[in-house]
Amino acid sequence: MRALPVAVAVLLLVVPVAGTTSPASGSESPAIAAVPGPIPLDSDGSVDSADAAEPGEPPQFANESSQVDGSNLTFRTLSAPTGTDSRVASALRGANLGPALSFSTADAEAAVETAAVVDRIESAETNAERRRLILAALERVERGEARLHGRQSDAFRAHASGNLSDREFLNELVRVSATAREYDRRLEAIDALAAATDGLSSPTRLDELQVALQVYEGPVRDLALATARGEVSAVEVHVESTPRSVTLATVVDGEYVRETFRNDRWDRDGGPISNDAAIEVTSESYPETAALREPDAFGAGSVQRITIPHEYGRLRTFVSGGTERVFVEHQRIDLDAFPDTERVSDTGDGFTVTVDRSYVGGPVTVTVLDEETGEPAPDVTVTKSVGDGDSRAIGTTNDDGVVRTLSPAESYRITVVDEPRVIVVDGLRPIPTPRPVDDE
Repeated sequence: MRALPVAVAVLLLVVPVAGTTSPASGSESPAIAAVPGPIPLDSDGSVDSADAAEPGEPPQFANESSQVDGSNLTFRTLSAPTGTDSRVASALRGANLGPALSFSTADAEAAVETAAVVDRIESAETNAERRRLILAALERVERGEARLHGRQSDAFRAHASGNLSDREFLNELVRVSATAREYDRRLEAIDALAAATDGLSSPTRLDELQVALQVYEGPVRDLALATARGEVSAVEVHVESTPRSVTLATVVDGEYVRETFRNDRWDRDGGPISNDAAIEVTSESYPETAALREPDAFGAGSVQRITIPHEYGRLRTFVSGGTERVFVEHQRIDLDAFPDTERVSDTGDGFTVTVDRSYVGGPVTVTVLDEETGEPAPDVTVTKSVGDGDSRAIGTTNDDGVVRTLSPAESYRITVVDEPRVIVVDGLRPIPTPRPVDDE
């Protein structure tokens, strides 16, 4: 069990980091996209990267066994419902002791509650009482999941209407995710207790509920928690909400990471859907990705989780019974092989600047070369301004002359500055989002 004093002690150890690595999170405007160290975004670990492309060259797809021609590859992605006004922002997510402490306190309280549930069941004097307590504990988790859905839906509406800041919105999504994870752990304990109880097999609803709880987790939420705790450097997070959806995205450790949740595609009262049917739904919605690797399914009842690990990253979807549509999507894509871009180049003041534009919330790669030699220009400052806003630094170019940011929803400008030399690439706009086939 995770005791609160230990959690607090750990947080106190990282206070100096919170004070020096970045300002508090919550900026409502584009901000510096720092490059953090490696972070396990989820329990599946990291994904091997494809061979890096040379600056100015199209992505190289190294795996010759792929069934899809690399020149035609796209990674379709779920986004906000078409025809719906959305609130789009880019917020700096950094170390923040207040939220980090509240997350750890809630974590500890939930773990204590789980321990108390287990203790009550194990202390039951009769087998009948033990069975009753197990079923009651399962019903409490089921009610808890319904409350989580309500909390998250309220947060969607509040942020989309402007009544919740980016920082508080991310914090609430992290809290929902952490609570869901603790409920999942509680179900594992209940499952073990049920298996050890005479006359009681593991309830079918338990498996279905475990999968349903996983929809509230996500790789960007995990990263938001890690940055709040000062475990990694600050990152820029794309936040896009409508009253019934959210999309979060960021660039971290050489990968583009994205998650989308669509309430309008989830029938919570829908009937069961089979593994094969859910695989077919995902394969038809993401045909190019499904052609890279055979999908696998895990689920029960009305929710199925489909995973496609491939040589350029990983796609995970959750498919709803009733609608028979993907309603949650998690994407991880190797930035060196990211195909969904359109290139704009300009030359001046000794530089050749190439901007690989992407869709709203997608990764934008800026490559700066020496105009005369064609060699990468490292340690050059690059800024981004959105609409009529002020320019803000997105970082300095690395040894390959590259720096990355996220695409805003409006027209934007990239400026390369190496005093006294300056070059501006203006009038940049996001490209269309490559949506799943059934959402085009």
